[in-house]
Amino acid sequence: MSDSGAVAGSRKICVIGAGPAGLSAARALRRLGIPYEQFERHSDVGGIWDLNNPGTPMYESAHFISSRKTSGFFDYPMPEDYPDYPGNRQILAYTRAFAAAYGLRDAIRFDCAVTDVAEDGDDWLVTLDDGSVRRYRAVICATGITWSPRTPQHPGRFDGEIRHSSTFRSALEFRGRRVLIVGLGNSGADIACDAAANADAAFVSIRRGYHVIPKHVFGIPSDELANTGPQLPLWLERPVFQALLRLLLGDLRKYGLPKPDHKLFESHPLLNSQLVHHLQHGDVAIRPDIAALEGSRVRFTDGTSEEVDLILYATGYDWEIPYAEKYFHWSEGRPDLYLSVFNREHRNLFGLGYIEVNSSAYTLFDHISNVVAQYLHDQDHNHSRAADFDRLIATDRPKLNGGIKFLATARHRSYVDAHAYHGYLATLRKRLGWRNLTPGMFDPDRTDAAQRVSGTRP
Repeated sequence: MSDSGAVAGSRKICVIGAGPAGLSAARALRRLGIPYEQFERHSDVGGIWDLNNPGTPMYESAHFISSRKTSGFFDYPMPEDYPDYPGNRQILAYTRAFAAAYGLRDAIRFDCAVTDVAEDGDDWLVTLDDGSVRRYRAVICATGITWSPRTPQHPGRFDGEIRHSSTFRSALEFRGRRVLIVGLGNSGADIACDAAANADAAFVSIRRGYHVIPKHVFGIPSDELANTGPQLPLWLERPVFQALLRLLLGDLRKYGLPKPDHKLFESHPLLNSQLVHHLQHGDVAIRPDIAALEGSRVRFTDGTSEEVDLILYATGYDWEIPYAEKYFHWSEGRPDLYLSVFNREHRNLFGLGYIEVNSSAYTLFDHISNVVAQYLHDQDHNHSRAADFDRLIATDRPKLNGGIKFLATARHRSYVDAHAYHGYLATLRKRLGWRNLTPGMFDPDRTDAAQRVSGTRP
């Protein structure tokens, strides 16, 4: 491939995207003095948490589903005056404060999209939307997994409005309407609560039951309790937690939720305290899968029907890396990556953030970025260790499910158990002599030792 117009011989790394994953990668590279350039198609950092970022799936009522103390970047805790579950504006303010704290904006070129990534020998040629081409020794794709909405098709004709939840922003959109939410992931559950409080009538169509976990247990955030409590083996943890949920919530089938067809932890649970409240008060009703659309009515698989004027599909997203799609091996819509990061066939092409995990993602990104940066550093300073890791990338296929038999669906192909993942990273670091994250290790890169992010909503 010709590199006409490309920067010749660049030893820099290219980071694509300035959301949480991209910022994590940038901080890790800066710590080791690895030169890099970063590109962000939007006008500021924050990724999906910026409501003004075109195509973001974020909505005004969105909050973290992991709690403040268990979330956030490593060694950069969220402000203590943030609530247990911060809102999207607070998360955006926190993320931007993180970028400022470590001087990460300096290397970011905003309003600049990457349109193509092409392998050229041992290097990568990156084409920008202005037509320019730049050469890098590695590319970190950190553009996220929630930008390509998935909308199923149902037979029949619908006279009302059909939208994907990615277009939803405000609960006020439901005023005076009869709304059907299709899908009950955590976003679907949140949006269903908005509909319950604002719509003339609200329904949720689901294909399977889910385990519901309240956001607080005994006044403590659920994930904080799980992390700080005794670490039980799965065979004991599952029945203990199930018994606790029955005590706290009772039998949810009486509110229309089907019995889950899977064991606890085998799929994402619904971390929501409001949905059960609205079900108990009749503000929202559960319906089965859609059988057909019939003008102003929707008929369900149990033969019942409802008149609605808005169908909102909360049915998830297709994973894409459009500028480098052909360099990833895809299976059921998920890329085959070692540790969900390292491309097995194309050296120095990484996918950071293409993972689903049963814990907070921010801190996990930092642990991943720490390994990526040390691997890239070794390519210049410890060739034999880098070669050892190259062999692992090509051949190692560890089990990262922690003994959990996740559902056999395309979505769950990329699921990992956080404890198993962290445990395996620890094994790799010990084997290769790489450093673990330790408090204070990023302090030399801080540019705002005295500054802190405010907990007030901007």
